[in-house]
Amino acid sequence: MYAQPQPNPSLAAMTFDQMLERVRYEGAYPTRARAEEAVRTVLAALGRQLVGDERVDLAQALPVEAALTFTGQVPDTEQLTGWGFVKDVAARAGTTPAVARWDTGAVLAVVTRLAGPDLLARILRQLPGGYALLFGQAELRQPQPAA
Repeated sequence: MYAQPQPNPSLAAMTFDQMLERVRYEGAYPTRARAEEAVRTVLAALGRQLVGDERVDLAQALPVEAALTFTGQVPDTEQLTGWGFVKDVAARAGTTPAVARWDTGAVLAVVTRLAGPDLLARILRQLPGGYALLFGQAELRQPQPAA
């Protein structure tokens, strides 16, 4: 007998409320409202960085409310590095880079689970250096030789 294919647990459907509770847990936020603020800020910033099939596929993996926040952003013409991304989140949220880094890590940890390993690898290939750590992954890019 052959085993029936099992769905990828990282791609299991998650409601927006479940996503907020997961982010609240990951970020140790005191309220659901604070977790929602982090989700909306970070997903909006990520929506300004991703384009193409990865953008479409990630939107499909997110709960509808999160996908609307993510896709409601027009992609920037210039991509930010991972640190630039954190500084952008801090500036737009009116927080410090440390708080923005915390928010980014909490939200992207949940996004990592929703995206699954294959989509996450494609997303990281599209983005400049520094994003892997934000998604809780090792930075595996080879350094480019100086010109």
